Amino acid sequence: MEKGTSMLLEVENITTCYGNAEALRDVSLNVEEGEIVALLGANGAGKSTTLLTVSGIVKPRKGKIFFRGREISRERPSEIVKIGLAQCPEGRALFADMTVKDNLMLGAFLRKNKQEILYDLERVYGYFPRLRERVKQIAGSMSGGEQQMLAIGRALMSRPALLMMDEPSLGLSPLLVEELFTIIKDINKEGISVLLVEQNVVASLEVAHRGYVIETGRVKFSGIRQELINNDEIRKAYLGGVELA
Repeated sequence: MEKGTSMLLEVENITTCYGNAEALRDVSLNVEEGEIVALLGANGAGKSTTLLTVSGIVKPRKGKIFFRGREISRERPSEIVKIGLAQCPEGRALFADMTVKDNLMLGAFLRKNKQEILYDLERVYGYFPRLRERVKQIAGSMSGGEQQMLAIGRALMSRPALLMMDEPSLGLSPLLVEELFTIIKDINKEGISVLLVEQNVVASLEVAHRGYVIETGRVKFSGIRQELINNDEIRKAYLGGVELA
């Protein structure tokens, strides 16, 4: 089923269940070309389930998902990656006993054009110079920050139009968090849209154009960055008195 739209991603009233337990109810969101959209909320709110549903790993019980106008609600995850949507999962999910380069090349396993793959490999090394220095290192022996860089780099190797990132700052030092969010902005400037799941609301709202706040499986708030910053309930619950411009 095709749908005429200028949106990159449209999620329409999805309900997702694990067995009889409802994890998401009537969740709707969208991402336009060139946007960074933050999906915010507490642990267990349904943020990760939203990404898993969009990427096809979990199927929605109700609702529809469109990517570039094409319905993908029932597509296989590999097909969804092929058409330009990649996920950098929580916990990184690297192949710990393989090298940095092998992990990166696995991100391009659905692609055929070797010249383009090598071009994108160099682009990833441009974002993350430390990965170039460690091409032969076993991924499991790297620091947490380096592993996160590798997980993002692997996702970028599929050449996505939309990169979904699940808690990329989890477990990183404040300095690395700052570096990571600068890289997210750089990736976005290169034309890649980002759907960002984060508990670090302050850092997320510093880079996002728009955002959604999800609570107990439902979208409670949505709006452009400034609307979320100015919302008293969000400020009280998530910003802890931090002032954002």
